[in-house]
Amino acid sequence: MIPQASRALPVWREPAAWSKRADLVAVLIAVSLPWSTSLVGIFGAVLLVVIAPTLDFRFFLQSLKRPISALPIALFALALVGTLWSDATWGARSYALSPATKLLVLPLLFYHFERSTRGMWVFVGFLGSCTLLLVLSYGVAFDSRLALKADAYYGVPVKNYIDQSQEFGLCAVSLTYPIVTFVRQRKFALAAVLALLALSFLANLAFVVTSRTALIAIPVMSLTYVLLHLRWQGRIVTLCILAVLFSTAWFASPRLQERITSVFSQYDQYKEFKQATSVGLRLEFWRKSLGFFAEAPMIGHGTGATRRLFEQAAIGQIGAAAEVIGNPHNQTLNVAIQWGALGVLVLYMMWLVHLLIFRGDDLANWVGLLVVVQNIVSSLFNSHLFDFHEGWMYVLGVGVAGGMASQVGGYCNAHQSAKALNRGFLN
Repeated sequence: MIPQASRALPVWREPAAWSKRADLVAVLIAVSLPWSTSLVGIFGAVLLVVIAPTLDFRFFLQSLKRPISALPIALFALALVGTLWSDATWGARSYALSPATKLLVLPLLFYHFERSTRGMWVFVGFLGSCTLLLVLSYGVAFDSRLALKADAYYGVPVKNYIDQSQEFGLCAVSLTYPIVTFVRQRKFALAAVLALLALSFLANLAFVVTSRTALIAIPVMSLTYVLLHLRWQGRIVTLCILAVLFSTAWFASPRLQERITSVFSQYDQYKEFKQATSVGLRLEFWRKSLGFFAEAPMIGHGTGATRRLFEQAAIGQIGAAAEVIGNPHNQTLNVAIQWGALGVLVLYMMWLVHLLIFRGDDLANWVGLLVVVQNIVSSLFNSHLFDFHEGWMYVLGVGVAGGMASQVGGYCNAHQSAKALNRGFLN
């Protein structure tokens, strides 16, 4: 725990006071994440400032040797060193390095929330903010004038439908743990309220804003819960319920049907006519990316080289093959192009060690596990670890939950988790 400050110290210098400020800033990041990239960047910088006075540098430096902290630092270091063998402009190298910078926040969050007892505030803040966004999303679906940006997509008040779907999907599946916990505690009213909220998030994904990536990630996250937290009878019942919910949504939502069936029509248009459909572009990006990786399989082409490679490959092409991009819409390929098999190895090791943190049976472990699983699955179709919004979801979720899960005698048991639930949802 944080050492007690001396009575001689003024309040503004007490580590405990700075620790609480850091907790509040982390909550502000979580609350602002669904709404604003600028606020997240500002609060992220403030977080570094307010955590600094709480650090015991000897113990902090020792904590950096742990794989959960060392691997994010290693991935950033590889991106930094990768600028040396890239032949992109220095502007392109700097721009490509920037997305990996947020990974340096992870060790600080691990260290801080191992010592803080207020990590649950961050989760509740994010859920509350997403709930407000959910209400506004339904409003915008009925009246687009309620949107907070011009030319808003149907049902998307701010940002874009992919970011919103990632948030709603994470909230919906995360709520399964407190719902089951409250049922076991015979607090049926609270369980019903949270179940209604979870269904509202899922209904929005089915009837208002439907992301194909979310439609793949949500079943995987749900199956993770079924396999890890239920006995075989519960698994059968839960799978039946999920099948009924999906069948109902399928037959009731033309939007859901269109989003899924469009995959096949878009593939046919790409295959036969080389049209630049969403599915076709991804396949084209992946095909070219594999070729770029084969050209420099060990250490890649260097940081920021991706766009130049696509520009060269687009010369004389038409249709989907003529598209140029700096992001191949796949996290593994994004890393492989720039830093080769070495980068992919570091990336996969980081995902693995972060998965292994969350082996306990409490809310913090559950949320952290879901964040990692969601990022891995969605990174098959996007570079979500390096994207601003999804990347910060990963850093904040894994950092806070990882710190909580590492506490000794803190939130790492079901009894303390139940108390945390009651404090978070009742107060």
